[in-house]
Amino acid sequence: MLSRTADHLFWMARYTERAENTARMLDVNVQTALLPQSAEAAEHGWRAMLSISELSERFDEKHDSLTPKDVIDFMVREPTNPSSIASCLRAARENARAVRGTLTTEVWETQNATWLEVKDRLRGNHLEQDPSQFFEWVKYRSHLSRGVTIGTMLKDEALYFIRLGTFLERADNTARLLDVKFHNAERLSKAEQRARQRNDPDAQIDFYYWAAILRSVSGFEVYRKVYRDVITPARVAEFLILRGDMPRSLLACMDEVVTTLTEVGNQTSADTERFAGKLHAELRFNRIDDILQEGLHDYLTKFLERIYELGNRVSSDFLVPLAG
Repeated sequence: MLSRTADHLFWMARYTERAENTARMLDVNVQTALLPQSAEAAEHGWRAMLSISELSERFDEKHDSLTPKDVIDFMVREPTNPSSIASCLRAARENARAVRGTLTTEVWETQNATWLEVKDRLRGNHLEQDPSQFFEWVKYRSHLSRGVTIGTMLKDEALYFIRLGTFLERADNTARLLDVKFHNAERLSKAEQRARQRNDPDAQIDFYYWAAILRSVSGFEVYRKVYRDVITPARVAEFLILRGDMPRSLLACMDEVVTTLTEVGNQTSADTERFAGKLHAELRFNRIDDILQEGLHDYLTKFLERIYELGNRVSSDFLVPLAG
């Protein structure tokens, strides 16, 4: 397969997955913003999301102050933000159009229809009236695209590069989503955490926070099926990092990445496959207690750095090299 064709397929999948994960991250903040909390805590939640997405400076260039409405607008429809949902869906559609002959008609029509419909949805005030409904629509269109791709594409290199893009992006975004929630939690001392656990109202509020993040990754029902017990931060972290049977966990994503790299491997990709294999092995044989002892924020930061490096290696070995 030509490098340019593989590049378009890879980035079509990444942008589609990125739009979905941005919707999931925003939905977490919208849901948790409804819970009782101080104005300072609410603002910090939105600020943390921008920081984790590496968009704080770009946002501050356009806005003098931070409001939930401005953040949502910036993350959904802002054309100068390349990671906004609208920008991602447009980029996914443009990459699909560039390799239309490689895709099935169903895959192309799904990508094209998603872009046309999102423009219609953003013309009115649907987003302001019910942001959660809009985010659900974005997730649905991503699910539809993925299902149509798996159900109609030949299992050849084209499909493998789509899968590779999907799961690299998902691993990156699951780590960022986790970090949004845990970044503040790790600041609490053990004494403060015990005090919060003894305080019934706070414990109940905390439950809704963790339930929101699980629902954001479609994992609430699955979590209750696996653990059949109270939702705790440590188990949520274990669930979304080390459970290979949880579709959006870091381990599940790396399972797919390693398998797919084996399918598309070439004469220059041995080091990349080895790099991915080491990251996969560390996830497979790690324990949540060790990760928490190291510090979850530090662990996720290192993971994100390595996923970024892996993406660069994939680009160098198979795709059109990244500029600069």
